[in-house]
Amino acid sequence: MADPLDLNQLRTFLAVHRSGSFTAAAHLLGLSQSTVTTQIRALETRLGRELFERRARGVVPLPYADELAAQVASPLDHLSGLTDDADTPAVEPVHLAGPAEFLGAVGMGLIAPLIADGVQLRVTTGLTDDLLDELRAGRHDLVISTRRPTSRSLISEPFADEEFVLVAAPAWAERLEGRALPAALADVPLIAYDADLPIIRRYWRYVFNDHPATSTQLTTIPDLRGIRTAVIAGAGWTVLPKYLCRAELDNKALILLHEPDEAPLNTAYLVRRPGGSANPHVATVRRHLLAAARAWWADHEC
Repeated sequence: MADPLDLNQLRTFLAVHRSGSFTAAAHLLGLSQSTVTTQIRALETRLGRELFERRARGVVPLPYADELAAQVASPLDHLSGLTDDADTPAVEPVHLAGPAEFLGAVGMGLIAPLIADGVQLRVTTGLTDDLLDELRAGRHDLVISTRRPTSRSLISEPFADEEFVLVAAPAWAERLEGRALPAALADVPLIAYDADLPIIRRYWRYVFNDHPATSTQLTTIPDLRGIRTAVIAGAGWTVLPKYLCRAELDNKALILLHEPDEAPLNTAYLVRRPGGSANPHVATVRRHLLAAARAWWADHEC
């Protein structure tokens, strides 16, 4: 009779399968990456077949690995539950990451009911590319991304459609009244996130079917909330997500400079690694965020 498979190797295999990365599995298990690699190679040698396709960023399970994971996941999870220290909290915090502006203005309100019910979060903010790299490395469980990742090592689900609006303070709106857009904006200072004008380019491409003209009066502020503050104070014009300036539009601190027939949108995604997480609260947070975001956008953006 064949010797039984090594439990430590199987635990490591399951962590790699669920996280999609040797690095992420090492982080989850508290092991070095070299130990994870050694254990997976030993298991592959024992089984006589490869389990994962190695890629530049993470790994993708081969068909036999999916079959093996289905066989061992439930017994290993049950065994882990039996051996947990009773004095140790049963569930770890969920690591959620996303843009600071969205999390501050909307996201934390969406997740507040779960926090009140006892779900613990560790929230990180940053730029999308950096956060997705950190997700692959196992530093986050869920990332709210402003674009859809192209990597097969990540799973993304549509989360929200951000509407963009072209705005300025009332004084500038009065000066621009009756003048043809977008040409009239050439004489008005532009306040943007960075010199590449990512949000403004999206708006121009969608609404004007063109590229924005290079402005000689460009100020960059790498925080949409700072841009909002500057524009309210009369610094110039900008394009902002509507969720971030709805109150200012309602009280006329900001004025819409243009109302297109169809609002320019950007879809945000909720991104995770393939496979399930040993932390049941990750799935709870994911389901809640997707449902709460749909309800919030239906109430506020329609």
